Amino acid sequence: MTRLTGSALRVTIFIGENDTWHHRPLYSEIVHRAHSAGLAGASVFRGIEGFGASSLIHTSRLLSMSEDLPVAIVIVDTEDRVRAFLPQLDELVGEGLVILDDCEVIRYVGRARAADAKGGK
Repeated sequence: MTRLTGSALRVTIFIGENDTWHHRPLYSEIVHRAHSAGLAGASVFRGIEGFGASSLIHTSRLLSMSEDLPVAIVIVDTEDRVRAFLPQLDELVGEGLVILDDCEVIRYVGRARAADAKGGK
């Protein structure tokens, strides 16, 4: 069971949808490593339009036919746990943007706890 409330650190990683790590989507590698590291959670969001350091606009609009849409991976956990994970991001993210934000978690309860609250196990 995972419980996280109070002060936390959010890391947001902006990369391209086509970025890979050893022939695997980079966003997937980051999520699986965050899971293996025991972080509280990670989510991947696919953007519909954006640009980065290259200044090329990537969009999901049909006429532009972009295949490299922006992707954001968001991870939230305690500051110590997130900072311990940062060296892995240094290894994985060759081109992209990594942002750290202080945040406050109101309530996060892992699945085992949620099932117990509903009377299941």
